Amino acid sequence: MRAKKARLCAAIVSAIVVLSNCAHGPKMTGAAVAIAQGRLQGASQNGVESFLNIPFAAPPVGNMRWRPPGRAPSWSGVRDATAFGPSCPQPVRPAIVAGGIADRQSEDCLQLNIWRPANAERLPVMVWLHGGAHIIGSGTFPAFNGTSLARDGVIVVTINYRLGPLGYFAHPALTSESSADGQPIGNYGLMDQIAALEWVRENIAAFGGDPARVTVFGESAGAIDIVTLLTVPQADGLFSAAIVQSGINFFEPHPLARQETLGAALALRAGASVSANADDLRQLSTQALLDAATRGAGLTNPFIDGTLVRQAPWRAFAEQRARPVPLLIGANSNEASVVLAMGVAPETALEHAGAGADATSSYGLAVTDREFARQVLGDAWFVASARWIAAHASSRAPAYLYHFDYVPAALRSASHGAGHGAEVPFVFQSLDYLETLSVPVSDEDRNFANAISACWTSFARLHRPACALVTDWPAYHEASDELALFSVQSRTVRHYRKAQLDLIMSRREASMARH
Repeated sequence: MRAKKARLCAAIVSAIVVLSNCAHGPKMTGAAVAIAQGRLQGASQNGVESFLNIPFAAPPVGNMRWRPPGRAPSWSGVRDATAFGPSCPQPVRPAIVAGGIADRQSEDCLQLNIWRPANAERLPVMVWLHGGAHIIGSGTFPAFNGTSLARDGVIVVTINYRLGPLGYFAHPALTSESSADGQPIGNYGLMDQIAALEWVRENIAAFGGDPARVTVFGESAGAIDIVTLLTVPQADGLFSAAIVQSGINFFEPHPLARQETLGAALALRAGASVSANADDLRQLSTQALLDAATRGAGLTNPFIDGTLVRQAPWRAFAEQRARPVPLLIGANSNEASVVLAMGVAPETALEHAGAGADATSSYGLAVTDREFARQVLGDAWFVASARWIAAHASSRAPAYLYHFDYVPAALRSASHGAGHGAEVPFVFQSLDYLETLSVPVSDEDRNFANAISACWTSFARLHRPACALVTDWPAYHEASDELALFSVQSRTVRHYRKAQLDLIMSRREASMARH
C-alpha cells in the first residue's frame, strides 16, 4: 500500500507541475488594496500586481479542526501580501517536490492568492482549484502563478483547501457533536472551497474584479470538486461558469457510515482510543494523522454526508438537476499515466471494455496488449466521463468539449500522448517549469501555450471560447458530437473516438442502471 501511494504521489506531483521556491522571484512592493478585513500591501512587477497569503477563513486549528470554516480574521495596520503562505498538511517530502515547498506546512493554511493587471476594473475572475487526489497540492505552487493569465486581462485567484485526514474526515464522535449544533460534517475541503468562493464574491470588486463573472477552473481533484459544486445548493450563485480539466466524474462517493468506519480506523492508527470523543480527536498531532493516513485506506474525495453532499454528482447530472452554467470540459490523451501509477492493474481494463469482439473491433488492439489497457483506462476514467457530462449539461446550458493531445516537441518521439495534468503549464503559460526538468521548450511550445491560454481566458470573459487556436469550436450536442482537439494541428473533430467511447459508455450505463 505504501509503495502504491508513493507512486501515486509521484505521478500527481509530476502532473500538477510543481516548481521550486526560486521561481517566486524577488519581493517587490507597490500595490495596495483595502478590504473589510484590513489593508493589504502586495507586489507589482511588469504590469501585474499580486496579493498573496490572504486569509479567507478562520484558521482551522485547535477547537476549529474538523469544523466548517469560520469567518475570516481581520487585522490592524497593513498586512504584507508579498510572500506565499504555507501549504495545508500533506505527506509529500522534498525528495518528491522540488524546493521543499510542501514542507512549508501548517493547519493554518486557508489563504488565497490574487494576480491582477494594473488598473484592473470590472474584469472577469478565474478561481483555480488545484489537483492532487485530495491528498497533496497547494494554490501556492509556482506552476499556478497567475501572472501570464492576468496579462491577458483576467483576475486569477488560487486557493488552499484542507486535504486528506484533515479535509475529508468522518468519525462517529464528530458526527454526534455536529448533530447537536446542526453543522455540516466531513467534507471540510469542499467547505473551504465554498468559503473561498464566498470570499471572492464579497471582496473581488476591491481588486477590480467582477463578482458576477467568476469562472471556477480546476484539474484532477479540483475538477472532481467543481463537478460536485455544480450539484450542491450551498454553491448557488458563487460562480457563473466552470472549466473541468481531467476530472473522474463517475466515482461513487462513500456513504457517511463507510467514511466513519475509515475515520475511526485511522484515528486508532494515529493513537486515539476506541472511546475517544471529539475533543480527544482534536488533540491528535498533525503528523500522527498524516502518518496514519499512509498506513491504511485514505480519506479522499467528497463523500455523501447528507447535508452538503447528498448524492453522487453524476446522478444529479443524469436527473438534470446540476446547476446550469456554461461549461468547458475535457481530458487528455494519456490519462492512463496517472491511472497506472495508482497501481491499477492493466487487467482492470477488461472490466470497462470487456474481452469480446466489440472491444477488439473498437480499439483495433488485442485485449492482451498493454496499449489496449492504456487506452481503455484513460477513456473509462476520464475521456468518456467528460463527454457524458458535456452531453447531459448541454440541455440546460452551453457546454464545450475538448481533448488535449499536445506534447512538447522535445518529448514527442517517446510519448504515448499528453499525460494527466500535461495541459496545466500550457494553460498557465508556466513552461519554464519544463526547462527546470531539462526539457527544452521550443518557440512552437510557447506559441501553443499562448494560444490555448487565450481559449481559457476568452471563456472566462465571454462564457464561450473565442480563440484563434480553434475558431469554429461549437457548443457540444450529443447528436453532432463535436469537440476541439488540441494538438500540433488543433481543430474541431466530429465523433472523436466514438466507437471506443460508445463501448465504454454502454457498459457504464448498464452499471449505472443497477445502482
